[in-house]
Amino acid sequence: MVSSDSDMRISFRTARGQPAGTGSPPSRGSADDVRRRLGHHSTRIHRGTMVALSARLTAAAPALPVPRGSGRRERGAAAKEGEMAKRLVGTVVLLMLAGSPSAAQEFPPGFVDPAPLLAAAAEEIGEADLRCLSYSGSGGYAGAVGQTFENAVNIDWPRIGSLDNYTRTINWETGTSVETFDREPGRAPASWKYGLGWRSGTPTQAHTRQTHVTNGEHSWHMDGEGPPVAVHPEIAEVYQLDMWLNPHGFLKAARMPGANPVAFWRWEQIEKGRDGNVVAPVKMHVVAIEMFGKYRVDATINPQNLIQRLKTTVNIPALGDFNIEHESTNFVSIGNVKWPTNWHSHQGWDDNWQFYRQSTGHNSYGGSFPDIRPNDCGDPVPVPESVAEADWTTEVTVDEIADGVYRLGGNPAASYMIEFSDFVAVFEAPGDEEWSLKVIDRITQLAPDKPIRWVIASHPHFDHIGGLRTYLHVGSTIVTHMINLEFLNHDVLTYEPRTIKPDIVSKWPPTELAEGYNYEAVQENYVITDNSRILRVYYVQPLRHVAGMLMAYLPAERIAFQSALFDTHEPPRPAQLPSMRALHTQVERMNLDVETLAPVHGEPVPWSVFLDALEQLEQ
Repeated sequence: MVSSDSDMRISFRTARGQPAGTGSPPSRGSADDVRRRLGHHSTRIHRGTMVALSARLTAAAPALPVPRGSGRRERGAAAKEGEMAKRLVGTVVLLMLAGSPSAAQEFPPGFVDPAPLLAAAAEEIGEADLRCLSYSGSGGYAGAVGQTFENAVNIDWPRIGSLDNYTRTINWETGTSVETFDREPGRAPASWKYGLGWRSGTPTQAHTRQTHVTNGEHSWHMDGEGPPVAVHPEIAEVYQLDMWLNPHGFLKAARMPGANPVAFWRWEQIEKGRDGNVVAPVKMHVVAIEMFGKYRVDATINPQNLIQRLKTTVNIPALGDFNIEHESTNFVSIGNVKWPTNWHSHQGWDDNWQFYRQSTGHNSYGGSFPDIRPNDCGDPVPVPESVAEADWTTEVTVDEIADGVYRLGGNPAASYMIEFSDFVAVFEAPGDEEWSLKVIDRITQLAPDKPIRWVIASHPHFDHIGGLRTYLHVGSTIVTHMINLEFLNHDVLTYEPRTIKPDIVSKWPPTELAEGYNYEAVQENYVITDNSRILRVYYVQPLRHVAGMLMAYLPAERIAFQSALFDTHEPPRPAQLPSMRALHTQVERMNLDVETLAPVHGEPVPWSVFLDALEQLEQ
């Protein structure tokens, strides 16, 4: 048994720089050395004894200073002693609360003890010396997940402006994150930060300065000096998770109850094509923990005991399990703290060979942020009352715009129901399963005992296809352009498990998913009819917004249905002018006599309103 605090402190005194598990001289970051110095007796210390020791050391250590604007500060002897105690506490807790087994315990083949790996990484980057951090830079990029022109080889998420004058402050003790940056207005939803979260049909960004805040389970954004607007709970949870997807955050999360770390090793090779020829493989260790009871977070630790990659899986309605991966490089030392200046984030698989996925989008966020201020916690960010009390319950609204033609709204994106004598057709299946089940329920009330025979998917942007699987579940045939067929078949309408949030199809896949008639691929136009009503479907092109766009038209009622070509939920904006031109060209080319334009985003309007808006933007 270790007899005193000073003895324990000596046990952890190591030097930086030597890789774990190599037989090199003892180093500050050597995982094997940490285990060796602890010794067999130390690892047998009762959990209660270690927790009590941790509490006693914590009480003895002074609070860390919180400098504003700089990570460097002269410290006196007392402060240095406090820092040593703080580092000791961090290492002790990593070893014990991470569920460290005794030295005699054996692990299954391929698995290793996670505790010394975590301890070595914590020592290497000075994790115990950092409770919050601010970092800044300019010229970062933001990729819009799910908004590609097409799903093809080497087609990445489109980059919507740059993240200029970017600053992020993370406070792990309070569970808060604040991001501010400048971005060109008029091109993206104000609710979108970067990566996931693009929701068409919500207010467009109107001001240059953007603020995105997370406090626990709540997140909100502010457009310029505007009021705080709550972020949808599913995206807010991803933002909350993201706060811990950095080296220091991961190590702190590994000590949380329920983290249950496990560790294993593997040899990694350099990525072919991007990083040059494959050279000698490098042995890496991976420590995996669980967060919020459902997210598995993996940290890849290199031989220098630096966490260079963090990976997790979240749920998105369109694709289900969805990869998120942060890579950090160029660690710099500021006092006892090491922090990376360069960030590169993937959302989606980097599958440019399309071995598994048709979608190859992956680069969602990145840049160089060299201004690092350890323990600059910023100002407190209490949750605004309007955010805390935000009501996310939604109900389907029904508006009959012609005999047997209904707009099913209540969401940023609407669906349209067209009733035939013996069946129903639906234009667009946006949102998610929960929303789509509500829409389907209303359809069955409006047209009892009529199958939803057809669902027209206008285009494959993720916020427009989140409900397709739900319609497939009830027996609908998906009408899409032939360009989209491989993507929908391989990435969306599959029966592979959804582990984070299982949906109806993944739990009870219909036989038709593998054997039946699921699609109708359109090349130029298509007709849905039962001799009582005709619905024509057209391919809209040329179009810059997305490949494979479909619109629909009811000749007798003179109604044109379209998505994302002209929105009426807010005034017309210049960014949509190319799409409006494409819509006008298609109507003229097909000689359609349109009286009413029915958009997915916004309310139906007379065709004359569209013509006036087009003329105004053309001037």
